[in-house]
Amino acid sequence: MRDRHSTRVTAAALTAIAATLPPVAAQTASARTASARTAGAASAEAAPTGTAPASRAPACTPEAWEATAYQAAQRPPGAGTGAAIVEFTNVSARACVVRGHPTVAVAGNGSPERNLPLKVTRQGSAAPVRVAPGGRAWVKLTFVPVRGGADGYCVSGAAPGMFPSLVVGLPGAGKHQVALVEGEITECDNKVTVTAVSATRPS
Repeated sequence: MRDRHSTRVTAAALTAIAATLPPVAAQTASARTASARTAGAASAEAAPTGTAPASRAPACTPEAWEATAYQAAQRPPGAGTGAAIVEFTNVSARACVVRGHPTVAVAGNGSPERNLPLKVTRQGSAAPVRVAPGGRAWVKLTFVPVRGGADGYCVSGAAPGMFPSLVVGLPGAGKHQVALVEGEITECDNKVTVTAVSATRPS
């Protein structure tokens, strides 16, 4: 009981003291209180969330990726490859960000630098893609199709090309040589249409 009474007296005394403050002092105290509240709100808004946005993750390095390639389910008609999906897996220990459209070349089984670059047409806009460790990102490559059967031909009159592998370059993240899971790459006119790197697997 004595403690409760003491608390009431102290509160009453503080109230009385505040009432005797001159107007300028009272305004200063109110301003300091408002400033403290504003700073607290700003601090709460600036607190980081559980998932860092893409801009806070470092750019992916060439060593972060392991690439595989397979024929796309949706591709132009013809006897050639038509379209392929290149799948990149983040094999590093940290998340990283990649953005942009790939470069593409056709190559043999040697060095990625010894290849034939294809003329690339970009499709769609690019956005940053944050890939967690073990996560994946994709690009789709659509080639000028080879027509006909075993003795295929190009509508343009050029001879079809056949290559065992591709060299796919990711912006700022290296060039990666990859072969199709099944078959070889066949194409016409040394042209390819590419999508930007995506967090969603294309069909």
